[in-house]
Amino acid sequence: LNLFIKSLLKISKKQIGISVSCDGVCLTLISFKNKISEFYLSNETIRKSKFKNVKIGDEINLELPLKKGQNISGHICQGHVDTVAKIQKIKNIDKSFLFNFKIERKFMKYLVEKASILINGISLTISKINKNTFETWIIPHTFKSTNLSRLKKNDLVNIEIDILSKYIKNFLNEKKKFNTIESIIQTAKKGGMYILVDDENRENEGDLVFCSSDVNPQKINFMAKHGRGLICLS
Repeated sequence: LNLFIKSLLKISKKQIGISVSCDGVCLTLISFKNKISEFYLSNETIRKSKFKNVKIGDEINLELPLKKGQNISGHICQGHVDTVAKIQKIKNIDKSFLFNFKIERKFMKYLVEKASILINGISLTISKINKNTFETWIIPHTFKSTNLSRLKKNDLVNIEIDILSKYIKNFLNEKKKFNTIESIIQTAKKGGMYILVDDENRENEGDLVFCSSDVNPQKINFMAKHGRGLICLS
């Protein structure tokens, strides 16, 4: 699917091949003529973004790539949209607007209050996290300068989770992986120490364990220094 966008962006034919943020999606410029930019949408992009519902006349937020020496205003974004969110409520409070979004439950674990999130290519701050939704405040300048002013309840927006949040969550998930019984047996045979973890729904704790035939002062001292509780021999 090819996407044609008419805009006032200052682009020349020499820039064909650059990446442009289109509602937060990193798309490659493949042609430019008479103020009309052409981009190609892959099946993956269509599947993960709101472009699956795009139609003629829709307004799209555009941003050219950051150049060397320019100030970073907002947070680091990749243009790799993770999913879409649906607008639940829009409240006009004083001069600002409070947006409430519903996102797939599996992505809620990546959201952190006061952390950044990319919505339709706009760097915003999560103000509150509810059970299945999150909220952001939109100041008047942002509201007027973007397509947020055209949106209504049940409209979809592109979401890119803060990359730092994704990396940290992935790192912690890796740390939580347990060894197989076979690998623990091999460790024990070599006289090594291992941690036997209790069920998380019970006491949710672990014990330092090694074979009694391999006991020595160094291991006992290690357990006494780094462990908590009793040292048992069985």
